[in-house]
Amino acid sequence: MLLNYQYRVYPNTNQKLELNYWLRICQYWYNKQLGDRFDWWENNRNNINACPLICPLPQLRDNPSYYSQKKQLPSIKEDLIKVFHSGELLDFSHVPSQTLQDVCKRVDLAFGRFIKGDSNGNRSGKPRFKNAARYRTMRIDGQAITIEQVEKNWLFVSFSKLKGWIKIRLHRPLPEGFTLKNALLTLKSDGWYLTICLEDPNVPEFTPDEIVPTWENTIGLDAVLHEDDYLATSENTKLPALKSFRKLEKLLAKVSRRKSAKNKGSRARRKLAKREAREHQRVARARKDHAFKTAHSLVRTGKKVFVHEDLNLKALSKRNKAKQDEDGSYLPNGQSAKSGLNKSWNDAAFGQFFIILEYIAGKAGARTMAVKPAYTSQLLAYRDQFIFTDCNIREYWDEYELLIVDRDINAGINIKRVGLGLFPTIKRRRGNLVVTQSTTNSTSKEVLETLKICQKPTPPFGSV
Repeated sequence: MLLNYQYRVYPNTNQKLELNYWLRICQYWYNKQLGDRFDWWENNRNNINACPLICPLPQLRDNPSYYSQKKQLPSIKEDLIKVFHSGELLDFSHVPSQTLQDVCKRVDLAFGRFIKGDSNGNRSGKPRFKNAARYRTMRIDGQAITIEQVEKNWLFVSFSKLKGWIKIRLHRPLPEGFTLKNALLTLKSDGWYLTICLEDPNVPEFTPDEIVPTWENTIGLDAVLHEDDYLATSENTKLPALKSFRKLEKLLAKVSRRKSAKNKGSRARRKLAKREAREHQRVARARKDHAFKTAHSLVRTGKKVFVHEDLNLKALSKRNKAKQDEDGSYLPNGQSAKSGLNKSWNDAAFGQFFIILEYIAGKAGARTMAVKPAYTSQLLAYRDQFIFTDCNIREYWDEYELLIVDRDINAGINIKRVGLGLFPTIKRRRGNLVVTQSTTNSTSKEVLETLKICQKPTPPFGSV
């Protein structure tokens, strides 16, 4: 089993300069390898239907690979390397060899996803050249790390080719019985951080497929994004939203305006840029902390299967299509209102939350399932009837059952039914939605019991 623990690092002035020098060398080595691969890609291929009859052929060479580029390191370390555009001299012998080899691996993975794609065949975009703001992490192999705990809340770590011991704030103790695999040194806006990767072969890997979902051990989660609600569960409960970016939106805009008014390269502009980065970091950390706390509160319910929506977040935060009249003038397309919704989707960060939920549930011996949410927010959970056809309908009063059905709670129950394979089959005939195969009767009793527990949603998990 693998675990990652991240701690704050407090290097001295000389160690900061040396780590920045390491980062600069890794950045240059990454860009050099990527440029070499792009050069091969352009000079060693051509479309058959676009090849001219007479054309000069460049000298063909082998495709740069991970091993061929890694073999260049011994010769590069023999002398200083001069950067063409800046004239600075770089000494590759200062950086541990495993760190430089990991840079070769990063280039190989990025270029491989661009040409071949991943395991599912999905190709990514063209890899970017990294500047100082985009290249911030170095991997240190476990053989080059020495750990010694001198004090209770402080850890002292020594890296190969780095003088002295680095002081680390141990805000939580390291687990016992784990072996050190590697570590990641990351430069953030407020300093350096060390992510320690630990492995224990005695702890078996959890296989979520072993858990069989049932009505009792399964909970459905609906992404609400309405007012102050974040999630609605099939247990008649709503979890609150944080909206970290919305709270600091005005402050971020103010700092950004002040920074833009300063001269480029000035000390005042750099100072405001650092403050702007710290504010964005505060927003990101608050959002991540809220995701972890929400995931822990869900896992504490004791459920073993968590069913959530498989959201297409890229499409949900997409701009509206432009509208034009006969003269070519642009017409209102509702993008002004859609921009605020897009901002709310990005601020909620449901993609990050579902990844964290899967991690927390896996550690607790549970599993997560992503299902398609088609028609789950429209169909009444205990009756084959389309009630919530408009987003403005937030509640429904049932005269026969004498209860109020909340739209989001009802959607959470339907998502649970989809995960259990109990949701009816719905098809569109002549523009109307028709339920063809219904399984509502098998779950109507359980759904009504859940909705009749209390007419109003209960407080969030863990609250008083």
